[in-house]
Amino acid sequence: MRATPANDLSPFGEHRPRGALRRLLHFTQNAGLHWLGQRAALLVRGVGLRRLSARPVDVTVETLRARMRLYPYNNACEKRLLFTPQLADREERRFLAEKITGEMSFLDIGAGVGATSLFVALRAGPRAKILAVEPQPLLYERLVYNLRQNPAATVKALDCAVADAESDVTLFINPYDLAESSMRIVNVEGGGDSVRVSARSLATLVREEGFERVDAMKLDVEGAEDLVLEPYLSAESEKLWPRVLILAYSPGKWDVDLCAMLEDRGYVRVLRTRVYVMYERAEDEGETS
Repeated sequence: MRATPANDLSPFGEHRPRGALRRLLHFTQNAGLHWLGQRAALLVRGVGLRRLSARPVDVTVETLRARMRLYPYNNACEKRLLFTPQLADREERRFLAEKITGEMSFLDIGAGVGATSLFVALRAGPRAKILAVEPQPLLYERLVYNLRQNPAATVKALDCAVADAESDVTLFINPYDLAESSMRIVNVEGGGDSVRVSARSLATLVREEGFERVDAMKLDVEGAEDLVLEPYLSAESEKLWPRVLILAYSPGKWDVDLCAMLEDRGYVRVLRTRVYVMYERAEDEGETS
């Protein structure tokens, strides 16, 4: 099984790309969006990954406007952000950019290393209220590190899982892709690791963190989205339902049909990509309760 090195918390800039790696990244980050450009970027990316091995890289991710230390070794999200940020979740970010306001409330559940939280924070400004939640210990440490490299004081990071109740849960770790760690069993060839982490319900988080409304939420918890969302929408007042929802699309892992449940509650599906499905709910729907 692949061993995961500890995070490097040295000052930002210690791992700036230089020489051949810098030229390689310039090529992959500027490859076109057409098929041939994408193919070339992926081929060159393989060379870069072999050069780096398990070392991190300090970069400014231009599509986010954020300074980040990225570990492409065993996290597909960080690999995309480093080598091909122009391709990473571009439809989702375009959709979310249209919803950002100066005083928005945003929940990032399954925040990973902070890409979406930073994307929102660096556009919304100092009056936004942003909560980034990540239970995987290594990713949480990277999330906090990346937040500290940017003017992102509006983001609060929490290291817990989000589930259907307050408890401890087992988080199954995929050593080949840390972003795929999940409360549901991760099948990994050769086995995987697991850790016990504290969990809180979404309702508890919203109330304890003082959210009076949720303008937007991204929910990406590797197939456990139903454990988070179904009890919240079933029990909470409509005024606390997210007006905009970016939901990781994993229907084969859900015990309930989340998409049908959302549509029954007045949500309209506005966009579907390979990874996410996006919903909106009219403001007046949420003002009736």
